[in-house]
Amino acid sequence: MSDYGVSVQQLNDLLTDENGDFCMPSKDFNQVWPGILLGNESLALSVRRLQQLGVTHVLNAAEGDSLMHVNTGTTFYTGSGIIYHGIPACDTDHYNLSVHFEECADFIQEALEYKEGTGKVYVHCQKGYSRSASLVIAYLMLRHRLDVRAAVSTVRERREIGPNDGFLLQLCQLNDRLKDEGKS
Repeated sequence: MSDYGVSVQQLNDLLTDENGDFCMPSKDFNQVWPGILLGNESLALSVRRLQQLGVTHVLNAAEGDSLMHVNTGTTFYTGSGIIYHGIPACDTDHYNLSVHFEECADFIQEALEYKEGTGKVYVHCQKGYSRSASLVIAYLMLRHRLDVRAAVSTVRERREIGPNDGFLLQLCQLNDRLKDEGKS
């Protein structure tokens, strides 16, 4: 079967263990691609630790001050040398995360090209599990032409993730769009 028309269930099968269970991340963050760290809010809130890790850019996929969000922003990182970008995504099936795929892929790419390719980006949300993982997967699809299965598997091999079904559907739609564009 081709990768065209991948289903949310097929992606969920890639994300679960042999018992069909999802696992929460065992670490605060993991490097999931060269120069890309994916994780939770605890590292995002430690400027000193980010600097020690060589992080030059932070992408907050949960910007805001509600319970589901991480209340950092440009001013939080002022004077640290860290370049910040945030989107106010909600981790709900009906939130349209796909409207942010291109801008976030651009930000990640800019981070990796920063200072002759020595940049490092920390992509996070509250738990580093759904919103931020979805944005990294979209980046791999948009900038490295991985199909959705390969992108999900690449990130999942390095970190326990579980994007909600709405985000997985949006990634499947992105996969279909990229396949269509590749045919023209």
